[in-house]
Amino acid sequence: MKKILGITVLAAFIGGAAAVGGYKLFERNQIGGTISEKQDLYFANNPLKISSAGTADFTQAAAAVAPGVVHIKTTYAAKGGQGGGSSPFEMFDDFFGGRGRQQQRQPRAASGSGVIISQDGYIVTNNHVVENADKVEVILTDRRKVEAKVIGRDPNTDLALIKVNATNLPVVKMGNSDNVQVGEWVLAVGYPLDLNTTVTAGIVSAKARSIGIIGREQQQEQLENLSEEEVQQFNRTGKLPASAMNSSIESFIQTDAAINPGNSGGALVNANGELIGINSAIASQSGYNQGYGFAIPVNLARKIVDDFMKYGSVKRGYIGVSFAPLGGDYNNKDVKTTETTGLYISDVVPNGAAAAAGIKAGDIIKKVDGVTVFDSPDLQEKIGRLNPGDKVKLTVLREGSLKDYAITLKGESSVGVVAANTAKAVEVSKLGATFVPATAAQKTKFGINSGVVVSSVVTGKAFDNIGVEKGLIITKVNGVPVNSVADVQKALPQTRNNMIYMSGVSAQGTFNFSFPAQ
Repeated sequence: MKKILGITVLAAFIGGAAAVGGYKLFERNQIGGTISEKQDLYFANNPLKISSAGTADFTQAAAAVAPGVVHIKTTYAAKGGQGGGSSPFEMFDDFFGGRGRQQQRQPRAASGSGVIISQDGYIVTNNHVVENADKVEVILTDRRKVEAKVIGRDPNTDLALIKVNATNLPVVKMGNSDNVQVGEWVLAVGYPLDLNTTVTAGIVSAKARSIGIIGREQQQEQLENLSEEEVQQFNRTGKLPASAMNSSIESFIQTDAAINPGNSGGALVNANGELIGINSAIASQSGYNQGYGFAIPVNLARKIVDDFMKYGSVKRGYIGVSFAPLGGDYNNKDVKTTETTGLYISDVVPNGAAAAAGIKAGDIIKKVDGVTVFDSPDLQEKIGRLNPGDKVKLTVLREGSLKDYAITLKGESSVGVVAANTAKAVEVSKLGATFVPATAAQKTKFGINSGVVVSSVVTGKAFDNIGVEKGLIITKVNGVPVNSVADVQKALPQTRNNMIYMSGVSAQGTFNFSFPAQ
């Protein structure tokens, strides 16, 4: 009997040691995992103890979330520009820190909010909070100031991931935005108007809301990349070619919780203290809260963040169609159908995912993976959460009959002028940058006769060291007009006093700079 007892105790000891050892191994393996794995590990050890049993008491949720929402301060080099006029969308431009195409003088400093999503310092915020910033500083809730590194930015969703060199940080738990219901209580947590941590309450007013702010800027950039022939076609028809379709994703959660400038990048959480959205924009004629705020669903943010952590950039899958919503306030005079729901396919990208599956222009998308589609965001967010190679089922109406199509999503090389231009970019190793020729539309816009666009900058090389940014148009090198990479390479040796001189143009105006030849 004693022998059996001893064996039992020994077995229990060995089992316990194996469990502890296994957990420690699991814990070590999670250090470099996805954000979902990091969150699962953290909240397995730090479970939320919050009740939302029908009473409108948000004290527990606010206490759980507030420590994980940080103040982000950014500084910029002073750049001049043209003042804008008045537009119905100025309130969005103000909230987005002057991202509108009417360029205003860029501030020397700005601020926003961010949400800590891992103990080791990953913070999700808005792209417009950190875009073009020379320095990003995070103020934690314990008043520490830590400089942050931008890991990745995605203008298509207005999301960005930054990281601070800190550990054991408080973490906000990610929820499931698919489960959000219109009418449920939510809290907005952030740093509005440079105030300290501020919590406001409201309800979810709507889901899958598109307000056009990201799409308008995307379309402008697409127009700048069109050929002269495509510009003329756009002027005649008002339609972009399928290869230049808008890749922005707007499927906001709308809330009446008070959101003001500075809340950008902050948390929208449910009554359980779970992150359901990243606050991004407001609808207001004054630029301040007048009742409607918009947050990016956390399920979309999770995919973007994981891509940044794994690849350093977003790997997005594309169907390869242009479409228009039906019914309601949409004026589809060119659409020949009596259907009032669904998405009318106006164009199909040759060799794209949809074309490969047999989908044609004139088809109407009725469902995505069995879920009825009413408006653009219903499709965009779903596809935006998938990767190239992922499969999706589209239910399509054609000539009065419904048919299911299995679509295997393709990467950005299958669509988009930007991707095509990048493929044609040529690196000039001496400058640490790649260039593509400026398009006819870009030359017309800026009133220039020559130019190459900086399409990428290599970290640690010449252009990066002197602060030259992607998107600048170089018009002259050492006084010689340049229209191609060959022109740049030919002009580089023609230095004066061993200095390279360059001229160019950007949205902020003309510029000249010089640096030593190496």
